[in-house]
Amino acid sequence: MKTYALVGTGGRSGMYLEAIATTYRQTARLVALCDSNQTRMDYANRNLEKWGHPAVTTWKAADFEQMITQHRPDIVIVTSVDRTHDRYIIRAMELGCDVITEKPMTIDAERCLAIVETVEKTGRDLRVTFNYRYAPHHSKLRELILNGTVGDIFSVHFEWLLNTQHGADYFRRWHRDKRNSGGLLVHKSTHHFDLVNFWLDSVPEFVFAQGDLRFYGKENAENRGVTDFYPRCHNAPHARNDPFALHMAERDMLKSLYLDAEHEDGYLRDQSVFSDGISIEDTLAVMVKYRNKTLLTYSLNAYQPWEGLNIAFNGSKGRLEMKLVENSYVNGGGERKEEGSLMDCEITWYPMFGAPERIAVEYGQGGHGGGDALILAELFGNPGPDPLKRRADSHAGAMSILTGICGNLSMQHNQPIFIDQLPVGRKLLSRHNREQ
Repeated sequence: MKTYALVGTGGRSGMYLEAIATTYRQTARLVALCDSNQTRMDYANRNLEKWGHPAVTTWKAADFEQMITQHRPDIVIVTSVDRTHDRYIIRAMELGCDVITEKPMTIDAERCLAIVETVEKTGRDLRVTFNYRYAPHHSKLRELILNGTVGDIFSVHFEWLLNTQHGADYFRRWHRDKRNSGGLLVHKSTHHFDLVNFWLDSVPEFVFAQGDLRFYGKENAENRGVTDFYPRCHNAPHARNDPFALHMAERDMLKSLYLDAEHEDGYLRDQSVFSDGISIEDTLAVMVKYRNKTLLTYSLNAYQPWEGLNIAFNGSKGRLEMKLVENSYVNGGGERKEEGSLMDCEITWYPMFGAPERIAVEYGQGGHGGGDALILAELFGNPGPDPLKRRADSHAGAMSILTGICGNLSMQHNQPIFIDQLPVGRKLLSRHNREQ
């Protein structure tokens, strides 16, 4: 039986804690929790007991090393604020633990290089939880491409839509500060860029990006004629009729995780999406060239009326398209089992000469069409064969964020950024070349 410690007990941690406490209680055991906020750790322990797992010891973030030294977990699960991932990943590996980390692995090139070098130095295993790879529709695209259905892929057009529930949520919480999250090109698009790397079995070569804050933020709202503003939702009269307001007091999980915990650290989970202090973009366009010469055009817009994606692969044998509409959710809002659940998915193959063909997909139960259950089985159960190579290590985690990191640099300097301009990029591309 493997033992686990978890650092960062916010909304993202629940999927892992519940899996350990219920489905995988025969193969996994949690030994400790770590967070900067005792109220959140206490809430996590109450949930563990509700799920039939005994409460575990709790440690403040400053005592992370002491927790590792005392409990000697086999694996540390990192679900903390993105900008802190590197410190916990690196120290856990230096202290002899393997690591499972939420995506993004980290938020900038310097932190990425430090993680990659620590993996090399310690020989520890680092898994990045790209659950999108395991969603049946995404796996089906990988299978079709591997089987040569599309032939050589010359270009990919990828449009991701975040709606006014899920998309707006990034502008209420800590993600709104780019110093915490790296912006949506790193935090959210890392999923998408990883999928492209996964589908194409290639890595990016250079990135050109443009983006701006066009919809959220106070100035944009003022330009649209809004006159009533509030800094946060709780107890704000102007928030009562605002469809963008998040009423934490009306949702048990949000209240327990954040509203009841504010007295400890002052973190406000329900900031107005039309307040000042937002430093991330909500409108993004990216072009990427891959080492196999494929071109990607990508867009992300965080204020759309529906949630999902449109993607097309243009190849030597025809065109493969997918349109996916997902149910959206608010992180920590109590809808975790519905996260990424499907409303509609259409995959269509258009052969160069022939009639279009609808591609059938078999789905499982739970989030992302059953994909969440599959990755949890790999993390906490007994992993089986991986013919599609869905397991993501530190190399995959690094290559996915480098697209977003270079996108941020491209916006900053208004020019294309080559991956090998970065020390970590040169290191990773050298490894990629050796393995080809």
